[in-house]
Order: sequence, then C-alpha cells, then structure tokens
Amino acid sequence: MPTVPKIVPHLWYANEAEEAARFYTSIFPNSHIDRVTPVPADTPSGPAGSVKVVEFTIAGQPFMAITAGPLDPFNHAISFCVMCDDQAEIDTYWTALLNGGSPEQCGWLRDRYGVSWQIVPTVLGGMMADPDRTRAKRVAEAILKMVKLDIADLQAAYSKGA
Repeated sequence: MPTVPKIVPHLWYANEAEEAARFYTSIFPNSHIDRVTPVPADTPSGPAGSVKVVEFTIAGQPFMAITAGPLDPFNHAISFCVMCDDQAEIDTYWTALLNGGSPEQCGWLRDRYGVSWQIVPTVLGGMMADPDRTRAKRVAEAILKMVKLDIADLQAAYSKGA
C-alpha cells in the first residue's frame, strides 16, 4: 500500500476541479489523475454525486481538489512555485499555465482557474541570498521590472560590476 503524505494541498473549485486537475497533469511530467470520487450523500454544496473529490499528482506531489460550488475565490495568499532549471523550462511552464490565464509581475501568473503560480529559476534563491546585498538588490530590482522571469537578465543584474 502506498505511503500517504502527511500534508496534501487541497483546492476548492466552484465547478471544475476535475477539469483543472486534467489541465495540470497534462503540463507536468510524473503527473496523473489518481481518483475521482463523487460524494455519495447530499451536501450543502449539492445533491449526492454532484460534489466530486479529485485526487491527483503533479510532478510527484499529491494534491486533492473538490468541486463543491462557489465559496472563496483563489487569491495570492497561496501560490505554487514551479522551480525551473533553465529558461526553456520557464518558457514551457509559463506558456502552458498561462493558457487562458493572465500574466502578473515578478514571475507570477494566474491560471484559467484563478490559481496563482510562480515560475521561478532555481538559481534565483542563491542570488537573493547572496551575502553581497548589493548584488541581491540588483536582482530584486530586475525582478520588479519583469513579468516572466528571464534568467539571462537576472544573471546580468547579479554580475553587473563584478
């Protein structure tokens, strides 16, 4: 029997949890729908069978979602960071997740379901944590001017004057 993780992100959708899960699993490798379970009892969100719990995996990370009618909209308080090894990976995930969504500043986007994503190069953490705070500041200032993050531009800001 597979080990169940202690913490699994859970997303509440008004009416498209299964559709969203299929969208996400089509984008990332090592992703799949694990199970869709209609709730067998009447709930405040709808009659038996209309509310569905979707269990799925994105890039090896288990998720759950529910289609249970409108409650609270997604907002920036919770987002998913996609750590990317190179610009091609940034471009791929940015384009795929942005399909039907909207771009935002600093590497953020909101997908067609309203979920916030950050498409981030893995090298960024080291740049921002550099003990040379002048270098880190240049990188932060460069990020603030970007929508989709550009590794070459971040590296240029980081190396400037070095």
